[in-house]
Amino acid sequence: MLDDTMKQQLKTYLANLREPVELVATLGEGEKSRQTRELLDEISALHPMVSATFDGTDERKPSFVIRRASDAEKWVRFAGLPMGHEFTSLVLALLWAGGHPPKVDADLIEQVRALEGDFNFEMYFSLSCHNCPDVVQALVLMALENPRITATLIEGGTFQDEVDAREIMAVPATFLNGSSFYNGKMELAEILGRLDTGVEARTAEKLAAKDPFEVLVVGGGPAGAATAIYTARKGFRTGIAAERFGGQLHDTLGIENLPGTAYTEGPKLAGELERHVGEYDIDLMNLAKAVKLVPATREGGLHTVELGNGARLKARSLILATGARWRNLGVPGEAEYRNKGVAYCPHCDGPLFKGKRIAVIGGGNSGVEAAIDLAKIVGHVTLIEYDTALRADEVLQAKLRSLTNVEILTNAQTTEITGSAGRVNGLVAKDRATAEERRIELEGVFVQIGLVPNTEWLQASGLELTKFGEITTDAEGRTNLPGIFGAGDVTDVPYKQIVVAMGEGSKAGLSAFDYLIRTEPVEDIAQAA
Repeated sequence: MLDDTMKQQLKTYLANLREPVELVATLGEGEKSRQTRELLDEISALHPMVSATFDGTDERKPSFVIRRASDAEKWVRFAGLPMGHEFTSLVLALLWAGGHPPKVDADLIEQVRALEGDFNFEMYFSLSCHNCPDVVQALVLMALENPRITATLIEGGTFQDEVDAREIMAVPATFLNGSSFYNGKMELAEILGRLDTGVEARTAEKLAAKDPFEVLVVGGGPAGAATAIYTARKGFRTGIAAERFGGQLHDTLGIENLPGTAYTEGPKLAGELERHVGEYDIDLMNLAKAVKLVPATREGGLHTVELGNGARLKARSLILATGARWRNLGVPGEAEYRNKGVAYCPHCDGPLFKGKRIAVIGGGNSGVEAAIDLAKIVGHVTLIEYDTALRADEVLQAKLRSLTNVEILTNAQTTEITGSAGRVNGLVAKDRATAEERRIELEGVFVQIGLVPNTEWLQASGLELTKFGEITTDAEGRTNLPGIFGAGDVTDVPYKQIVVAMGEGSKAGLSAFDYLIRTEPVEDIAQAA
């Protein structure tokens, strides 16, 4: 199962074990069970503190429990093989079960340990899902820290019957005590926020007590991270308030156009940015959603950003880098069948549509790339483009047209997504030239039609926005309000690219530096702001 390189890496990690770990497997007769036995034998051979037995009695075959030998009440179970993106989750489960301390905020770990009640989690993942590991690892940590929490992590491809019975059409899909808990990516703090009703108020109290920042970055994508690094290096007290640090990077798989980096993946780059930010004295406030901006009443005063939990953060200068999100079709059936056949991440959810008929809406690079990837997995792809021609790069179009299980419809408008029994069964597409409507029977719709800037919270702030809702900025990243700058996909800067966002964030940081050194703080106004 493991090649020599992976074995050596795992052996190095297992050297951090502090106490024995037990692997207890339940196997059947199939190939997946044989592979599971092989994997566990290989792992146990790498360190004397790891033992593997095969006398488990779980109903899912194959599956295996990871537990600390000295405390069998704390355990986590993997059903199916946790390879691909989940191999890291397997390694962390072994280390944490073996007493190696997790690199997680101590307050969060104490929250986990203090949870009262019985929480039995089941979570479904796919091996190609780059959003699933965050949920898997959060649940693993919770199960290994609190004996009243159990976590069973299920590879959907191995247990397709369960996936179908529970009508799971998007991952990560998490169930709690037998009922649906959440569909989508969650971090540990978000899970705790759903379980611990007092956590939001405590968090708001801590945030509200913070002193004013010299630079507050709102948004934690490539633009926000670049800004914070630049201003922190200038010696300014810098904070980042991010709804989700990493932003769209978490929804991006292969990245091949970042100069100096031949290939990386979005979640990996997000992790590297977080580590880089951590090298400086930057106050990173994750899961902090901005809901209102109150600009300073005079140049040199303090701007105020109100968060969803009620806390208010103040700063002499602001860099707004809240990014953008997937654009919705806005047609009947889209919201109703979201995660029931309507999807936005082909890498995450594609494997759940193996052998089925699906549509991809959008003929730009994202849509065509999605169609090419999905064509390897699904039975048939219909790509629907509103314009009279595809807009993707020619090399991508040529690849798409070479595939035998792809149909391309141009000058076509999707007018409705239909379904029955709680899941998608087709869509209606109208020919824009003839107005003729065509019903296409299928089981999945992947929407890839561009981005919407996250600026709803700025509508009443006095900040100038374009007709598309983007923040208007000048050549130096300045907005129409003194001391407030914009950067990245949320602005009117053309070309929504990672490298462009990083450059714009760096420029905004330098512009904020120039503003701060040339502007005297207005203390009396600042106190009243």
